[in-house]
Amino acid sequence: MTALDDLPIRDDLRGLTPYGAPQLDVPVRLNTNENSYPVPEPVVEAIGKALSAELRDLNRYPDRDAVALRADLAEYLGHGLTVDQVWAANGSNEIQQQLLQAFGGPGRTALGFTPAYSMHPLLALGTGTGWIPAARDADFGLTADEAVAQVRAHRPDVVFLCSPNNPTGTALDPTVVAAVLAEAPGMVIVDEAYAEFARPGTVSALAVLPGHPRLVVTRTMSKAFGFAGGRLGYLAADPAVVAAVQLVRLPYHLSALTQAAARAALAHREALLGTVTAIMRQRDRIVAELRARGHRVADSDANFVLFEVGSDQAAAWRTLLDAGVLVRDVGLPGWLRVTAGTPAETDAFLSAMEEL
Repeated sequence: MTALDDLPIRDDLRGLTPYGAPQLDVPVRLNTNENSYPVPEPVVEAIGKALSAELRDLNRYPDRDAVALRADLAEYLGHGLTVDQVWAANGSNEIQQQLLQAFGGPGRTALGFTPAYSMHPLLALGTGTGWIPAARDADFGLTADEAVAQVRAHRPDVVFLCSPNNPTGTALDPTVVAAVLAEAPGMVIVDEAYAEFARPGTVSALAVLPGHPRLVVTRTMSKAFGFAGGRLGYLAADPAVVAAVQLVRLPYHLSALTQAAARAALAHREALLGTVTAIMRQRDRIVAELRARGHRVADSDANFVLFEVGSDQAAAWRTLLDAGVLVRDVGLPGWLRVTAGTPAETDAFLSAMEEL
């Protein structure tokens, strides 16, 4: 069998491994920030009917621009958004890849404040965009002054801001977004994949969109909607941004089945989003109980919690796995991340933590 390195692969891809978390068969899987609750049966039936209605016409291409779906997404987001300000793709990863294809690329750079979503530098690599890792403080925080100083020093073409941030979980102060927008010479992308789980009073960057044509807010249906298997991400931005990503999107990139399933899910969003409060309750329970046991824990506005375990996070990860609980080692020395799931899953996680 031919080895990968025997092929004429790009030099900057040699020696790399694909992005992904372990998919192990364990009793409690809390490592990928999925929604632990299954899709409610009435929603399953509604999605099934929507898919069935599309089957006879699968010989035809889908709506290339997914106009009806984008209109539904705009209505869900509110803030006066219209269909011309929303774009959809196969997960927010593809959305962000398209943005880098349009606004990054060879000779251009993207900057992110690490630790943050580890897919961002890989998307930059795949699109030939130079990646600049900017630092957060020792507590993983990011102030407006710190962010502006690093943007001013590097002058990137694209800035990534995560709110809430993955893997730390904390939402950004709105002043950070405003300050970066005022300083950045190019595009500012605010990744709000976990926005629905934010604590009361958290301000979305959607509120800042009017009058800021270089601001993009990306979202996903994977988390709060429990639609991870459906693969649907989207952005909200100025209509000119939507026109720009249409220049680089693949033809018919969203299948008719994906569009139909996503529209059915949006139509039943009250049922799907009904799990958000329950998940937030378990998140807050994890934070409170781990802190009561003496662990250092990051504040979380997401559906996961970053917590300190000591000097050897790999050994701690293995201890939890041996107890039947799979969490995520995100590569931060001494820290692990756990997804907030059902009460039973939280029970199992907290019980396993006693082994540490």
